[in-house]
Amino acid sequence: MHPELLCGVDEAGRGPLCGSVVAAAVILNPDNPIEGLTDSKKLSEKRREHLALIIRERALAWAIAEATVDEIDKLNILHASMLAMKRAVEALSMRPDRVVVDGNRCPDIALPVTAMVKGDLLEPAISAASILAKTERDAQMRALDRDFPQYGLAGHKGYPTAAHLAAIRVHGIAPFYRKSFGPVRAIWENPSLFDE
Repeated sequence: MHPELLCGVDEAGRGPLCGSVVAAAVILNPDNPIEGLTDSKKLSEKRREHLALIIRERALAWAIAEATVDEIDKLNILHASMLAMKRAVEALSMRPDRVVVDGNRCPDIALPVTAMVKGDLLEPAISAASILAKTERDAQMRALDRDFPQYGLAGHKGYPTAAHLAAIRVHGIAPFYRKSFGPVRAIWENPSLFDE
């Protein structure tokens, strides 16, 4: 009887105004534990990046998937997040026995799945997924920032800061913005909000 293969799942990027929502699924190796796993938001960027490398090396399996801006605008952010999580689980190289998801909603997957509020603090496999999702999403924002430096994405990572909203009003709404999100839609529907 092999030990239960538990898969932790979490997403990053529900709140930002732009970019994909990214999900990760991780099956940790109980024989090779990783010290210091916790909710990615409680870690410094440097610590997250360090742990992400260790997770990729030591986990029995891991996968990262996303739902695009178009999918977010079409489905809404909750359903797009669930889709990204489903894709991450289905992309794993091995089939887990059970899946635990951070939060209070479960994606529609053909495996036993439970939701765990504050799971990214309580379950190491979810913590690991949280770290992989966050570091991947941050890398995407830095890549976009290199092509579109006027929006300051490397700094605020797409969240609706005052400086970010001001930059959208000056520079317009690039294709990677979520037009279904209130602050973006308000500017999109009212060109008079653009700063001349």
